[in-house]
Amino acid sequence: MPFYTPDNYQLVESVGFALNKARNLLSAELDAGLRELGVKAHHIGILMTLKRGTCTTPASLARHLGTDTGLMTRMLDRLETRGLLRRSRDTGDRRVVNLVLTEAGCAAAIRIAEIAPGVLNARLHAFSAAEFDDLRRLLAKFLND
Repeated sequence: MPFYTPDNYQLVESVGFALNKARNLLSAELDAGLRELGVKAHHIGILMTLKRGTCTTPASLARHLGTDTGLMTRMLDRLETRGLLRRSRDTGDRRVVNLVLTEAGCAAAIRIAEIAPGVLNARLHAFSAAEFDDLRRLLAKFLND
C-alpha cells in the first residue's frame, strides 16, 4: 500500500523529514554532551565499534555504520589526527588497513558510554517503557526491508 503519492506528499509531513530532523536534533545534543572529548556524534559509532573489536578496517566500519568509504576516510583522518586511533597495514595483505584505538581513544569510548545514555534518556524522558519499546520495534521494522 503506498502511503505517499505525488498528490499527497508534503515534505515537512513526511517520515523522511521527521527522521532527518530527529537525527539532527539528537546529533546536536550528543555533540554538546561530547564537547569535552573533542569528538562529534558521528564519531561515536567508529569509536564504540573499534572498542568492541567487531569491525577493524575502514571498509567494514563503513558497511557496519551505513556510510560511504569517502566519508569514513575523512572521519578516520580526524580521529587519527586527534590521536584517538592508529592505522596500520595488515601484515598478511598490504592492501588491508587495520584500525586500533589508542589509549586516548579507548578512554574516549569509555566516556562516550557514560555520556550518551544521559543524552538519550533526556530526549526520551516523555516516553513510557511501552512507547520506548514500540519506537525501537518500529524503527527496526523501518530499517529492514
